[in-house]
Amino acid sequence: MSSPDIHVLIWFGTRSSLAKIPSEHRLLSVGSFVVQSCDVVRNLGVLFDSELSVKQHVNKVASSCFYHLRWLRQLQCYVDQDIMMRLVMSLVVSRLDYCNAVLAGLPASTIAPLQRVQNAAAQLILGLDRRSHIKPALQRLHWLPVHFRTIYNIATLIKSILHRRCPQYLLELITFNGGDSGRRCLCSTTSRAAIVQRTRTQLGHRAFSVCGPTIWNSLPKTLRLTDNYQHFRLF
Repeated sequence: MSSPDIHVLIWFGTRSSLAKIPSEHRLLSVGSFVVQSCDVVRNLGVLFDSELSVKQHVNKVASSCFYHLRWLRQLQCYVDQDIMMRLVMSLVVSRLDYCNAVLAGLPASTIAPLQRVQNAAAQLILGLDRRSHIKPALQRLHWLPVHFRTIYNIATLIKSILHRRCPQYLLELITFNGGDSGRRCLCSTTSRAAIVQRTRTQLGHRAFSVCGPTIWNSLPKTLRLTDNYQHFRLF
């Protein structure tokens, strides 16, 4: 008799709340399926752990990026700066930007490995020593640090939601004051401000429906009102 198919589930929560889950809920049988609890799952290439610390995902991305940087460093003597830039952007920087909205609200210590990747990538392109000050290098390449790249991408996504250039499920997450009949009399309705949902937990503050409007509302009013996408362009 063949063994039943094995599927997995994951419980999300704080360390204290996860400790309260009974052991019998770690393994569930649904018909012929066995659903087993695990600590880490992969979704769209992103590793999610039970506490949503995203540390394993960050370490995995950093490890992959450093592998490519070591390989690219061997080509440094054979390609010019423009070719090296293209290689680094496609093999390394694209990985830093992929699904980086999950990094919103994380402490600097968690995203530090990704910042080290970006620093090493900039030094490789410009042929700088590892001890060189990195800020002028990032400015020369017109690169935002990892933390601000996350803010930038979330802000541009909110702008796409404002102009309804996004999937329907994103439209359902964000509401703007101008679209709420109870808030149309507020001054913020003319500034395209978004409604920030209330939350009492740290995990709640990292939710897109909370951090997205918060980041959007922190932008200058002139940026929120402009319809020129060039103002949001990242070089």
